[in-house]
Amino acid sequence: MKESIKVFAPATVANVVCGFDILGFAVNEPGDELLMKSATKPGVRIISIEGDEGKLPLDPQKNTVSASVISLLRHLRRDDVGLEISLTKKMPMGSGLGSSSASAVAGLFAANELLGSPLSKMELLPFAMEGEALACGHGHADNVAPALFGGFTLIKSYEPLEVIALPVPKLFCALLYPHVDVPTRDARQIIRSKVLLKDAVTQWGNIAGLVSALYTNDYGLLGRSLKDVIVEPIRSILIPEFDYMKAYAMENGALGFGISGSGPTVFSLYHSVDDAQKVLTSLQKHLADKGIKSNIYLSEINETGPTVI
Repeated sequence: MKESIKVFAPATVANVVCGFDILGFAVNEPGDELLMKSATKPGVRIISIEGDEGKLPLDPQKNTVSASVISLLRHLRRDDVGLEISLTKKMPMGSGLGSSSASAVAGLFAANELLGSPLSKMELLPFAMEGEALACGHGHADNVAPALFGGFTLIKSYEPLEVIALPVPKLFCALLYPHVDVPTRDARQIIRSKVLLKDAVTQWGNIAGLVSALYTNDYGLLGRSLKDVIVEPIRSILIPEFDYMKAYAMENGALGFGISGSGPTVFSLYHSVDDAQKVLTSLQKHLADKGIKSNIYLSEINETGPTVI
């Protein structure tokens, strides 16, 4: 067994506009870094957490990263193993960027590597979903799957769990995180439990169109498919200046614009990195003029998932 390992796990964009709970993709920036060391004393311990402003628990049973690893070791019947975790959060929490997913994936990937890779990434996925359930109450895979596999992922079904890797065209993703509070639980509660059949049919067409566009590199179809008639009209109410930001992005080169996860982060996709940077800079200034601070990130799609650093 190796003595130590340091890994990076990426942030993710879940839902991808029309794919509520079934689509997601990973980005190169931001993400989490984790240092894991083997220890002589059995059990999983969190040595330190940086970048969380003291918000995350150090109790290994209550923290997403350690709880996921504990579950993995229990499954492998390795109660003889001792692991020490130092986590560095390099992404905002509660932002809609899959912060808890990145932590869980980083921990599981590191532990699996230290143990000689007994499980495949697909076999690690249920443990990452357990961590996600601990963090936000729902064990969905649209964040953890792309964080683990990289690229675009489609959750074809949950029972049984089936995840499909989709092609990754050349795209630039612009992310803007406004400093407003939109808790995941609150964002889920306002979603309608029933939808009109005509809206469902429209949404199914958009999802199918988006998947087809990824396979055929049809950027025009991709842009026409990045539309949500069910969730976005409701959730966008919680995000200040959403309508302005979307209109500005779409008028300045964006293929599509939407909410990352449950928000408040918004994202847009581009052919051109220059267009993406221009929109990010302009929208950040617009929010600042409204008294709203924000973080911005510009990244290509991450195709690898977690990596050793």
